[in-house]
This record gives sequence, C-alpha cells and structure tokens, in this order.
Amino acid sequence: MPSLDDLKKRIKSVKSTQKITKAMKMVAAAKLRKAQENAEKGRPYSQRMQNIILNLTKSINDPRNAPKLLIGSGKDQTHLCVVLTADRGLCGGFNSNICKLAKSKFKKIINAGKNLKIITVGLKGFDQIKREYGKFIIKKFSFKEKKQISYQEAEIIGKEIISLFNQNEFDICTLFYNNFKNVITQIPQAQQIIPAEIKSSDSKEENLYYEFEPEEDEILENLLPKNISTQVFKAFLENAASEQGSRMTAMDNATRNAGDLVDKLTINYNRSRQASITKELIEIISGAESL
Repeated sequence: MPSLDDLKKRIKSVKSTQKITKAMKMVAAAKLRKAQENAEKGRPYSQRMQNIILNLTKSINDPRNAPKLLIGSGKDQTHLCVVLTADRGLCGGFNSNICKLAKSKFKKIINAGKNLKIITVGLKGFDQIKREYGKFIIKKFSFKEKKQISYQEAEIIGKEIISLFNQNEFDICTLFYNNFKNVITQIPQAQQIIPAEIKSSDSKEENLYYEFEPEEDEILENLLPKNISTQVFKAFLENAASEQGSRMTAMDNATRNAGDLVDKLTINYNRSRQASITKELIEIISGAESL
C-alpha cells in the first residue's frame, strides 16, 4: 500500500497534468474556430472547380484527346497513395484513423498483386506506416516548422505527384485525409485525384451550356494540375480542422479523467491518513492503560 507521502506526490503530479491538458484544450478550441472557417470556405471553391472540370469533360468530343491527368494512363497496375496526417500527436485517434483506412487500402492493392508506392505528409503518419509498409514509402514530407499550412505547401505536394505521373511512376493516385464534420466527428476519406474522379452533384451549373475559348482540352491541360494542388490544399484544411477538433475532445477527456483520478487518490489519501491517526490513538490508549 502506498504511503501518505507517495499519495500526496501522486495527487500533485496528476493535478499538474490536469492543468496542462486543460490549457491544451483551450488552445485547441481557439485554433479550431479559425481552422473550421478555413475548411468551410475551401469546400465551395473545391466543388466549383470539380463542376468546371465536369462541364469541360462533357464538352470534349473525342475522349482519347483528353489530357492524361483526366483519363489516366489507361492502366491500374501501380498505385500511389498520399497519406496526409499531422506532425504532432496528442489529438486522439486523428492520425490512427487515417492510417487505418490507408493500411486497409494498401492491403487490398498488395493482395491484388499490384504495385504500391506511398508518400507520407506528416511525421505521425510516417511513424505509423513505416513499421509495416516502410519499403513502399518513396518520399516523406513534413511541415512541422510551419505554424499554418498554406497553398504553397499544397503546391509542393501537387507538383511532386504530377512529376511522378509524367515519369510514368504510377497509374492511380489516392489521397487519404480526415474530413471535418464537427468537433466530435471526423471521417477518414480516400479521394482519387488521378485519373480525376469527377462525381456528379445536384448543382444546376452542370446543366448549363458554356462556350469555351480556347478549346476545352487546352483549358483542362492548365486547369487539371491546379485542381490537384487544390484538392491537396482542401485535404490540408480539412485535416487542420479535424486535428484541432480531435485534440480538443481528447484533452477534454484527459482533463475529466485526471479530475476523477484526483478524487479517487484524495479518498485513498484521507482513508490512509484516518487509519494512521486511528492506529496512533489506539497505541497511545493501550500504552496509557498498561501503566
């Protein structure tokens, strides 16, 4: 059984931890608001670009003349998986959920007898993936020194993906990230960006007729590389909001758990102290009676 001094030190230690987790929760809550606003502002831009590409694609007379970024290489033998995670931990299951979805995709690709290549963005994702799939990682990126990831970082990733595609290094490219829904819920996503996976939406813009100048395929040649960087940036924004939301929830749970532990330790301390006092009183009374 721990001594009174040990219990007192443990209570002090847990209270210090509780102060840290409470402060981290408040910092995450402050950062979450801005990150959430950025993610929500980025969605319409990303969706609008997808709609423009869809309209352009429908206007192309001969699909064989379409840009390769749109239609792909025509094969699906080599898969490039870009896993976007955080550079910092203490954010609950944020990083683990992305890696879990990515690993299930890796397993399917390998079991199908196809080639796998991985790019990791974020130290936490790299640490989790390298244990089992380290030999498939061809490049890793980390923007830990950046306080806030901007479009420039997304462009670095986008240019790397396009460069590898132009060198015929892969046939299909998929992004893995967390889609922010609310503070409690972040949904892991796998988004195919090469060949462009254009999903039809309910927007009335899709049914509008446009006249394009220059030709559609020429516009797509310039627009598709920008779209890849845009989709990567959207994933960064979603990840930033999801990370802060997950960290806020995790630190809130940690703070409450620390409070519960302090209460239990305090009860144990009081019981041990009372038992010690009672024992001393019995010893004094017994000694007095013996005299």
